[in-house]
Amino acid sequence: MEDIEIDEVATPELDDPVLIEGLPGVGHVGKLAAEHLLEEFDSELVRRVYATEFPPQVSVDGEDGVASLTCAEFHTVEIDEGPDLLVLTGDHQAGSNEGHYRLTSTFLDIADSFGAERAFALGGVPTGELVEEYTVLGAVSAAELADDLREAGVEFRPDEPAGGIVGVSGLILGLGGRRGFESACLMGETSGYLVDPKSAQAVLEVLEARLGFEIDYASLEDRAEEMEEVVGKIQEMQEGPALPDDDLRYIG
Repeated sequence: MEDIEIDEVATPELDDPVLIEGLPGVGHVGKLAAEHLLEEFDSELVRRVYATEFPPQVSVDGEDGVASLTCAEFHTVEIDEGPDLLVLTGDHQAGSNEGHYRLTSTFLDIADSFGAERAFALGGVPTGELVEEYTVLGAVSAAELADDLREAGVEFRPDEPAGGIVGVSGLILGLGGRRGFESACLMGETSGYLVDPKSAQAVLEVLEARLGFEIDYASLEDRAEEMEEVVGKIQEMQEGPALPDDDLRYIG
């Protein structure tokens, strides 16, 4: 196969679509958020992007064990109370610096072909500790885009995230901005250790406020409760069983 191949599955007419990127990253925040959009709204698969930069593997699904080559996918979401969305998600990112540039350029080409002029990259920013109040940090391709995000509760902090934004999310800002896309990155704070549905919800709430749609969070909240149980068990294992006071004696 070629280094990058695109399957054109469908080409619906969209009204002022907005590109939403949610590929795997810290806490799987962006991927969870993007997949929640696809689960809660009617969506249509429109493009598959195959690339030799993805891992050499297939996914196996169904009772018959049908294998599918790994790829990234674009789905369209038409929302009555908001703009149409062009949602990019998948299970992998590129394996090299050059691959990130080439794939992101391809992703932006596809978004451009559907008429998108705005883009939101969704992801997480690691704190290194468990988070109780979920803040969403932001970055934009142009300063004039920041005010609307601040009104939606997004914080902008100098030199954060430390080390910058890597991968497709960063390049949607960098390459997208150079190509005229109004691009923003929404990053939910997360410990960085576990899949974080609460951080994904915080990011979606900003997107909801910014784009004017409404979405149900029940399934994300259920997943968050499951993760809290996992965290609780991990904390119990780390602390270990407590000994009664009368057993706190020297043993040797």
